[in-house]
Amino acid sequence: MAEGMATLRGQFSLPSEYRAAIDRLVAAARRRICIFDRDLVGAGFDEPARFDALRRFLLASRDSRIEIVLHEIRAVECAHPRLLLLLRQFSHAVSIHRTEAEARGICDSIMVADALHFVHRFHFDHARGSWGLNEPVEAEALARRFAEIWHTSQPAITATVLGL
Repeated sequence: MAEGMATLRGQFSLPSEYRAAIDRLVAAARRRICIFDRDLVGAGFDEPARFDALRRFLLASRDSRIEIVLHEIRAVECAHPRLLLLLRQFSHAVSIHRTEAEARGICDSIMVADALHFVHRFHFDHARGSWGLNEPVEAEALARRFAEIWHTSQPAITATVLGL
């Protein structure tokens, strides 16, 4: 357990509770945020407050990283200008990948910060899930799953558009 930090756990079943769990995870993150989702729709990644929190996270340390893997990138390209702005401003620290065929059957959403904090939505189509702060056992297991997905994914959205 991280020194001075209490273990907190909870469950969510409403979209607003899901977004609140993500906000807690982002606030607790210090070095690395890993996100796997279908398309980030409904997760609040283009809300001004989330943009500000992610920007503060990235500015806090030159070692801060955000790694995102999505099944579908169209929603991010069309409806998440703030997330794309973070990608442009912090191209060294933000990566967005797309899953390849071997990971297309995965239907849950995973968010892990520093292998200590997690938000786990059980299925893309439902807001039900669980979250934990300073929960290294479950967070590390989800971080390992994310790493497997990451290694079978490909870069999808870059900070610059070349060749047009």
